[in-house]
Amino acid sequence: MREKQGLWERLVYYWQDRNFLKLLKHLESLVSKLLSIAMIMVIFVTLFELISYLIHNLFTPPFGRFSDTLFSIFGLFLNVLIALEILENITAYLRKHVVQVELVIVTSLIAMARKIIIFDLEQKQALDLIALASAVLALSASYWVVRYVNRRQAP
Repeated sequence: MREKQGLWERLVYYWQDRNFLKLLKHLESLVSKLLSIAMIMVIFVTLFELISYLIHNLFTPPFGRFSDTLFSIFGLFLNVLIALEILENITAYLRKHVVQVELVIVTSLIAMARKIIIFDLEQKQALDLIALASAVLALSASYWVVRYVNRRQAP
C-alpha cells in the first residue's frame, strides 16, 4: 500500500507544470544526444561508402572510368557534407535549445544542390527540373529573409 502511495506522490510531483517541463527538457536532451550518436554512425558509414566507391572505381581496372563516375562521386561527397550539416544542426540545438532556422535552410540548400548535381536529364522530365529550380529559389529567398532578419536583430 505504501508503494502505491509513493508512486502516486511521484506522479503528482512530476505532473506539476514546472517539474513536468523539467522532465521534458531532460528527455529532449537525451533524444538529441542519441540523435547525435546515430548521426555520427551515419557519417562514418557514408564516409566508408565514399572511400570504397573511390577505391573501386578509380583504382581498379578498367581505368579511365573517372568521367563516368564523377557525378556519383560528387553525390557521395555531398551526402557526407549533408550528414555533417545535420550533425551541426543537432549540436547547435544541444548548445542553445533552439532550432537554428538558418542552418536548416543551408542544409536544405546543400541537399537540393546534391539533387541537381546528380540529376539525370535522360531519365527525368523538364517538369522535374522546374520543380527543383522552384525549390532552390524558395529556399534561397527564405535564407535571404532569415539572414536579413538575423542581421537586423544582432546587437
